[in-house]
Amino acid sequence: MSRGAEVMVAGAGALGLSLALALADAGCRVTVCDPAGEPRASAVAAGMLAPVFEAVFDAGAAGDLDLLLAARNLWPALAARTGIAIDRSGAAAVGSQAWLATVRAGLTRLGLHGADLPREMLGDLAPGLAPGLQGLLVREDWRLEPRPALAALRRAAGEAGVGFRAERVTARGGADILVVATGADQGLAVALPQLGALTPIKGQILRFAEQGAGRLSLRGQGAYAVPAGGGLAVGATMEPGLADIAIDPVALAPLSRAAEWMFPDLVGMTSSASAGVRAATPDGLPMVGFSTTPGVILAVGARRNGWLLAPLVAQIVTACVTGRDPGPYARRLDPGRFARTP
Repeated sequence: MSRGAEVMVAGAGALGLSLALALADAGCRVTVCDPAGEPRASAVAAGMLAPVFEAVFDAGAAGDLDLLLAARNLWPALAARTGIAIDRSGAAAVGSQAWLATVRAGLTRLGLHGADLPREMLGDLAPGLAPGLQGLLVREDWRLEPRPALAALRRAAGEAGVGFRAERVTARGGADILVVATGADQGLAVALPQLGALTPIKGQILRFAEQGAGRLSLRGQGAYAVPAGGGLAVGATMEPGLADIAIDPVALAPLSRAAEWMFPDLVGMTSSASAGVRAATPDGLPMVGFSTTPGVILAVGARRNGWLLAPLVAQIVTACVTGRDPGPYARRLDPGRFARTP
């Protein structure tokens, strides 16, 4: 394929909008299709660009730290292109000294280290944090606000000439290339068997509008807590196999307890809940690249790292469409890695 290709993108989440913008910047004629009014996991997410803590807390991601860091390193350019604000103040693991020792060990295995936060400083950065908790700061993990970031991506894509249609894609139609960035939506699974490798994962988040959020993203035992819209967002449940967005108080109960353990003032405080559905592959990395169906590229299955991986996915997809070198990470994300062998 070459510059000037007509590309249809199915899905207007973090991946779909990021790659649509990159394709338009590369000279392609791009249309993004997404059903109007449907909730997106990208909007419900916490917006963490957290390669280090992802690798520390998810053993399956430890071997992919280089890829996750490479994706994060592409964010300053995308932020400058779109006006997205990135908080680079870092993230802190908070907990008991014994638990933080396991976090330090995880960092050491990755060749990294954190900085102990004096309790007084931790209290200033995270007002209301339980007095007995200590903190370990890593500077490599960043964060953005998801809803404003989605709006900025859409605005930049529109200014670059990307068209938008409020509809669900069922086929490639007259486009040269169809890029599928539909997350957990299995609407194209019949036409694209490789989507069968995806598993939906429901995630629920609690938001406390009355709790001062401070200035630091926190990772605790059983939950994270991040500043969000002037309040505090605490998440998230991981419910594999579920594809509904109904709020489930039973599933939220452990999350609520973890939140109150970190911030005792949350006890009895009113909260709101939201839910989104992510898609995950068997190895936790997305499928990015040409599918087995001619003219179709996949960009799905980023699990909880859609925001982090968005610029890297956009780079690889754009290379596929324009015939350029997709870079050193394309092979690890190749959709063909899940093909069955005799």
